[in-house]
Amino acid sequence: MNSKRMRYLIPAVTLGMLLPGAVLAEDDFGEALLGGKPIVDLRLRYEHVDQEGFANDANAWTGRVRLGYETGIFHGFSALADFDFVGHVGPEDYNDTINGRTAYPVVPDADAAELNRLQIVYSGLPGTTVTLGRQRIVLGNARFVGNVGWRQNEQTFDALRVVNNSIEGLTLGYAYVNRVNRVFSERSPAGRFRGDNHLLNADYTGFANLALGAYAYLLDLNEAQALSTATYGLRAAAPLELSDSAKLTLTGEYARQSDRAGNPLSFDLDYYLAEASLALAPFGFTAGYEVLEGDGTTGFSTPLATLHAFNGWADTFLTTPANGLEDIYLGASWTVPGIPAIEKLVLGVTWHDFSAERGGADFGDELDLVANVVVTKNVSVNLKYASYDGDGGFTSRDKAWISLTYTY
Repeated sequence: MNSKRMRYLIPAVTLGMLLPGAVLAEDDFGEALLGGKPIVDLRLRYEHVDQEGFANDANAWTGRVRLGYETGIFHGFSALADFDFVGHVGPEDYNDTINGRTAYPVVPDADAAELNRLQIVYSGLPGTTVTLGRQRIVLGNARFVGNVGWRQNEQTFDALRVVNNSIEGLTLGYAYVNRVNRVFSERSPAGRFRGDNHLLNADYTGFANLALGAYAYLLDLNEAQALSTATYGLRAAAPLELSDSAKLTLTGEYARQSDRAGNPLSFDLDYYLAEASLALAPFGFTAGYEVLEGDGTTGFSTPLATLHAFNGWADTFLTTPANGLEDIYLGASWTVPGIPAIEKLVLGVTWHDFSAERGGADFGDELDLVANVVVTKNVSVNLKYASYDGDGGFTSRDKAWISLTYTY
């Protein structure tokens, strides 16, 4: 289907189905509205970046107000709409990618007032959910497709998505994505990916100690043809109960990526992941090895991913280097018990060692620290710090964040 037509068809059909006079009797529609719930998500954040090569440090005070509403269900149908309002407080001592403040490091949280989601959901078919419109899509661990929820303006998708779980233990999903609404805001030249994109995934959890997943992500991105790819992958996770208080999970993943559609390059690249996680309450430990191949011209790409969650919080490797990336990482966490006046405190530390997959050049290392404070079920505080010691042409940087979030 023509992508330009779909760009207008998805929101138009969504709006049409939301109109109560079109299909729904007024009293029934009123019941559905009264059975709904408001969406309130507020976040205030301070972000500091000290990056080699910049004379100035970035200091960004930004806030996000997300307001919306989700209706109740009427004959299997429900609807949801929410809006994001992002702004800054104080001087713009940071580069939000569109404010021209290039003497400062990047903090990609531009001022914006945008529609975040506008979707209609139909759940009237057995074991099936159909979602049409602007929506949040997070597949698996968000390594390939995610909402980038860390940033103030999250990534959403103009899409038609179908999820079926009518067979016990098996979940099948397909999404046709016509537009990716990226975190940079509508005012940015990099704010949208348009095109004909197909996302397919299957997950099976019917085995006692094994979860299996398979996926195919077929991307055709008009604004970034060099990122138009076909990626096919498999993932397996085996949770092993060692004792009443100890659980070991072994995870392996492999994917193959090649050029697709109008990509001017020709390549075949691999992705590997091997990870072991040990939960030993109140502690957790992780050791992993992740590889994204490169052929000297291009690296394995994941342009729809929640990239901040992978390869270090300093965001050095949002784009895979041409010679690929190897990431050896070790992590530990501690859920601190018995602290008065709060519900939970989780402390975490992760160390990364980076190198080139092709040639083995040293790319440096990184230390990440985090403290998540759950004050109440609605209020949380997040403190994070990332220190990347650069090598191989990648600049050193330190980043720190303090975030206060309220959700209802």
